[in-house]
Amino acid sequence: MTRTFNTKLVVRTMGALLVIEAAFMLIPTLVSWLYGEDDFIVFGMTSGITMLTGLIAMLATRKAENHVTEREGYLIVALVWLVFSLFGMLPYYLTGVTDNITDAFFETMSGFTTTGATIFLDVESLPHGILLWRAITQWLGGMGIIVLSVAILPLFGLGGMQLYAAEVTGVSYEKLSPRIADTAKRMWGIYMLLTAVEALLLWAFGMDIFDSVCHSLTTIATGGFSTKNLSLMEYSPAIQYIVAVFMLLSGINFGLLIYFLMFKPSKLWHDEETHWYLGAVAVFTLLISAGLFITGHNYTPLGFEKSFREGFFMVVAAITSTGFAITDYMSWHVVLWVVLFFLMFTGASSGSTSGGIKWVRLAIIFKNGQAEFKRRIHPNAVIPVKFNDRPVSQQTLNNVIAFMIIYVMVILVTVVAFCACGIDFDEAIGTTVSAIGNVGISIGSYGPMGTYTYFPTLAKWIMTFVMLIGRLEIFTVLLLFSPALWRK
Repeated sequence: MTRTFNTKLVVRTMGALLVIEAAFMLIPTLVSWLYGEDDFIVFGMTSGITMLTGLIAMLATRKAENHVTEREGYLIVALVWLVFSLFGMLPYYLTGVTDNITDAFFETMSGFTTTGATIFLDVESLPHGILLWRAITQWLGGMGIIVLSVAILPLFGLGGMQLYAAEVTGVSYEKLSPRIADTAKRMWGIYMLLTAVEALLLWAFGMDIFDSVCHSLTTIATGGFSTKNLSLMEYSPAIQYIVAVFMLLSGINFGLLIYFLMFKPSKLWHDEETHWYLGAVAVFTLLISAGLFITGHNYTPLGFEKSFREGFFMVVAAITSTGFAITDYMSWHVVLWVVLFFLMFTGASSGSTSGGIKWVRLAIIFKNGQAEFKRRIHPNAVIPVKFNDRPVSQQTLNNVIAFMIIYVMVILVTVVAFCACGIDFDEAIGTTVSAIGNVGISIGSYGPMGTYTYFPTLAKWIMTFVMLIGRLEIFTVLLLFSPALWRK
């Protein structure tokens, strides 16, 4: 028996998610009021509009059948980022900090996808409510709106494995509990714990409480929005090290971090992807730090500690797609910033908040290449590809290869589109990699010191779409354009 598409359930789920978004909008409303800034009126009004829309959608579809298939799951996961961004951009537009819908939507999508690319030339002039809302959008998007909602949606009579499966990134995911809602709650528990611990440490080492909260929200989300125009450049080395360590932790699979806190560290210690990820951080930190020690900035030598700190921080910022900066790496020797640019492709671990390709895919591709060499030498031998001491199925291998091919194709098409918009070729490549990997920082004029204020309007809309594709790891979005998904 074929089932028709459950439109009512999609609308009802969107309504419940909007109620959640409206609740989070109340936080910057309160902060704006405490700081005596007029934008608290706009935040209160926006929260009310979002809440009312969500409640109407829920009430109008209260008799919807509570059953989610893959089709509804993929559509909900893709739609929620668009719907959240449409309502989330209202504070930017209605307060007047952006003067057009394009910029407001771009900033909001950059937040929810944890990309960190910004259109603001002077973030320090923004009201506290807007700064906090920027950080909250990244924090919500970091762990994933759907993972949050799977933990909460059962209160509305909703939720399901299909939503979690469509949202959680990487080649595979693992349930930490028989009930998927419990898994989501545990993931959000450690997410909040890391956020709180980092905020306290930043405050203890001299950052004011507001900035410490905003930076911890965007660090754990590997987002990179800062409350300062120069990102973290003017803060003390101690603060820079703290942020670097928490970026590093946020690049590890959160499921494994939970096992670690449950006094089951063996899963983390023996996880092969973690070895690849941490190994890459160590190798490239040594490489770039040595290069900086020798060449410095524009051939001005640096001391050992500063060379190591800049190398370590920027390697972690790039590989985790966080996008914070403590230096203008465009002043490095060209070889060094090209290496950093390569790390923007990779991403960190699956099941983390980072973007990019992820090291599990890169490791499987590398191992498959090794196995193929052996097969050529021993054509009759059966040589499986193994990961974590288990054979990688042909389906997983096909998935990884398909992902890599489509990832490159999306980059090529986007680069051509950006060039057609009048963007220089090297900057078109940089911004494309930044968008699809949700990195935020790029090269050239869109490097750590640049913003997207004067980015062509059409290119901004293209970039927002590529941000979304990258955040949902390509397949979730592109599947919606497949006729096979919509056949009964």
